Formats: sequence, C-alpha cells, structure tokens
Amino acid sequence: MIKVFSSTIIDVPVDQVWERVKDFNGLPNWHPAATDSRIEDTHAPGAVGCIRNFALSDGSGRIRETLLAISDVERSLTYNMLAGGPLPFVDYVAVMQFAPITDRNQTFATWSAEFTAGDGQIDHWRKFVADDVFIGGFRALEQSFFD
Repeated sequence: MIKVFSSTIIDVPVDQVWERVKDFNGLPNWHPAATDSRIEDTHAPGAVGCIRNFALSDGSGRIRETLLAISDVERSLTYNMLAGGPLPFVDYVAVMQFAPITDRNQTFATWSAEFTAGDGQIDHWRKFVADDVFIGGFRALEQSFFD
C-alpha cells in the first residue's frame, strides 16, 4: 500500500479556501490537471455518493471519483478514485483538510492518500501524487485567488 501525505500553507483565509475546494465539481476551477468536470446522475452535486467525472488536461482520459465524506465543521472531504481510468491506481482513497492559521489569517492545508499501483511502479506514483497532484494542486489553488 502506498501512503502519500503533503501539506502546505496557503496565503488565503481558510473560509475562502474551503468554499472553493468543497465544490466537488469545481476541481477544474483551480487544479491544472482537471478539465471538463461533471457530476454523474447518481446523486445531487456535493452530496455524499456523488461521482465527479473529469477529463485530464493532458488528454490521457477521464477520471471518476466518488465523494465519500464531507464536513464543513472540519473543512475536510474524502473521496475515492474508481477503477477504469488512465491511472493504474487500485483502492485509491484521499482526504483533504484545511485549518486556520489564526495569527496570520492563512490556511494550513493537508492532502493524503492511500492506494496500490497496479503497474508496480511504487516510487514513481508516490512521487507523482505527492508532487504533481497534491503540491502542484495546492500551489494552483493558492494562485487561483490572485489571478
């Protein structure tokens, strides 16, 4: 099982960050890897059990993810990646959480995941998820407030 954990400080107040991230269908609004997202007809957008289906910006295919849990109180969301997409991930579950840094009016952000790489390239996929997906996503999220 691969375990990935990334964290950062986002120079934006936590309530603004959470408002943007909790829109489960809004990933293309801030993450450079995602485009053309839609919520499938299984559940209402933002409801636990809804499935977002988005295209990867590199053109390699679409990814489907289910919202497993969301909490406005804890400013967290948990989702899984469904099989059949372009990435060789099995049993992928991720958690994003955001907390206030009260003395600076900033956000402490964490993003973690556990999964298996179906192609056995453990080190490659650990680095890819930590650096490209998580840290790259956090940097783009922060920048989205200043564009």
